[in-house]
Order: sequence, then structure tokens, then C-alpha cells
Amino acid sequence: MSSLQERLGVAPERLWLAAFGSLVLLLGGGSLLFPETVYDGFLWHYFWGPVQADAHNAVCAVRPGSTVEYLYTASECAAAAEPVAEPGYTLVSEAGYVVALLIGISGTVLLLENLDVGEEARFFWAMVPFMLLGSALRVVEDAHNAMSDGGGLTYPLNTLFISPVIYVTVFVVAVAAILVSIWLTRQGYTDRYERPLAAIGTGVFALSLGYLVVLAVLPDNPVVFYPQVLAVVVLLAVASTALTWYVLERFVPYVNEGTRGVGVMVLFAHAVDGAANVIGLDYMVVLNAGNNLYPKHPVNKWIVDTAGAAWPFLVVKMVAAAFVLWIFEPELYDESPRYTTLLLVAVASVGLGPGTRDLFRSMFGV
Repeated sequence: MSSLQERLGVAPERLWLAAFGSLVLLLGGGSLLFPETVYDGFLWHYFWGPVQADAHNAVCAVRPGSTVEYLYTASECAAAAEPVAEPGYTLVSEAGYVVALLIGISGTVLLLENLDVGEEARFFWAMVPFMLLGSALRVVEDAHNAMSDGGGLTYPLNTLFISPVIYVTVFVVAVAAILVSIWLTRQGYTDRYERPLAAIGTGVFALSLGYLVVLAVLPDNPVVFYPQVLAVVVLLAVASTALTWYVLERFVPYVNEGTRGVGVMVLFAHAVDGAANVIGLDYMVVLNAGNNLYPKHPVNKWIVDTAGAAWPFLVVKMVAAAFVLWIFEPELYDESPRYTTLLLVAVASVGLGPGTRDLFRSMFGV
């Protein structure tokens, strides 16, 4: 960071704030000056509109003028005038989230730099429960969405548990946990901040998952527990991870040199995503666990539609994860350990997050 400051002549924190502020000003100013183009046609259409449609359990949302209407049949949505926003993701929104992710990572690196944490692999492992937390909270919203009255979790409160807002929710919880963990360490209650950090994340995740279990055992509730789904997905994910790791170690061992144990977790995270899609999309009926689900991301939807089955998505996920590991050369970690560790957290999150969300949806029948 100091070398960057010397080259630019300005503190990286100020540079980041200037860049972030400029982006907010550009989008905010554009929304005021050209509301139909910037806000209605871009921000609402691809980002906020899908959240609103999802929060109201609608097939789509439309924005005629300055109002928002919710439609509940596919035929109404097909006949509606643009902008029409459907729950889920598009290629445009996913590209936007990649940009937001990079901005968020760079800002978080600066935060961790000032807190003097996040350089070692222990930080990665301490963050794993927070990856699971986001998925559990998302399925809590799915469960309430399946209830006729929303179960008390209705708009706008439920938007805190819908993508992409849920990433902000989990980020706030994680930062608060980091600050508490650092305080506990500096007060002498523990010698490593990663321990209370992992404990907080595990505790909050356990509460969220426990809440889903409670919903599943309550009578007259749409939430149903299917343990066979959990068992099959985990077994398939473990087998896929082991096979991929064996192939890499046997034929291209240099791919794993920069990540080692963390690399195994990255592979497993994406194996969970692929396995959850395979089981959730194709084998729910076979497992006597309700109806098959449907893909929500454009990439896996295209793969499933093209191949006629979900298993090629698992293959694509493992190949892509292995390629990412190859990028993380040992020199990268030596040059910038904090940035590399945070990137690995992000890479694992984009696999484990959606994957465990699909797993929990299938497992609890929502």
C-alpha cells in the first residue's frame, strides 16, 4: 500500500473513496437527469426491480411511469411493456455485480489493512461460516415467501435477505464480528482474533439454520425437511472435490501450489454449487423430495437447456474452479497476502453461497 501511495501521491483510501463517490454521483446524477434511461431502464430494470419482484413473490415487476406493479402470471409479464424485471439474474446484472464485488474487495482490503488483519489463511477459514450464513438467511426468506401471509417477513424488510442486498447484510454482520473479535483480542480475552470471528459466524449461522429446522417441524407449515437431499449433495460434492484434486495433483500439481488446503475448500465450494444444481434440478422427484427446482442464473440455465441435464454444470464448475486456482501462484500470495486471501474468500463465496442456498432450498422444500 505504501508503494502505491508513493507512486500516486495520494492515500489509497482517498483514491478509493473518490472513485466510489464518483460512481455514486454518476449513477445518482444520471437518475435525476435521465430517470427513464438511467434509473428505470438500467438500475431498476436490472438490479432493484428483480429484488422487488422477488420480495413480493411475483413472476415479474413492471414500472409504468413512477409506480411499480407486480404481475403473477407469465402471460401478463410477456405482454407487459418494458421495463420488466423478473426475480433472479441476467447477464447485465451479473456483470454489474462483478464490478461491485471488485470495488467491495478493494475497499475491504483497505479496511483490513488499517485494522492490520486478514493476511493469513486462518482468516479465510474464519470467514467460511459467514458464506453459509448468507445462504441460510436467503432460504429463511424463501421459507417465509412460501407462507400464505409471508410469516411476518414482508416487504420491505424481506429485501434484506434477497440478493444482492443480502450480501450487504452479511458484509455488515461480518465487519461487526471482525471489530468485536479484534477488540476481544486487544483486551486479552483471546490470543487470535480468528477464533472469536469463526465462533460468531458459526453461532449466527447455527441460529439461522436452527430456525429453518424449527419451521420444518412445526405443523401446518410449507417447510419440510428432506435429509436425503443433504446426504446426496454432500456425497456428490465430496466425490467431485476428491476426483478433481486427484487429477490436479496427478497431472498438473503446479495448479495447487499457491493455495493448497484453501484450494481444497475452493474446489469443494464450487462442487457444492454444481452438485446442488444436479440434484435440485434433476433428481428431487427421484429422491422423493418434492418437485425439481429451476435454474435462476443465466449461465447454468443455458447449460441445462443446451445439454438437457444439469450434470454438465458440475463439470463446468470444477474446471472453472481449477482454472482459478491455477491463477493463484505462490508469488501472488507473497506479494500481496491480504488481497490474495480476500480474493480467495470471494472466489469461495461465489460457489458456496449460491450452492448452499440451492442445497437448503432443496433440503427444506422451498
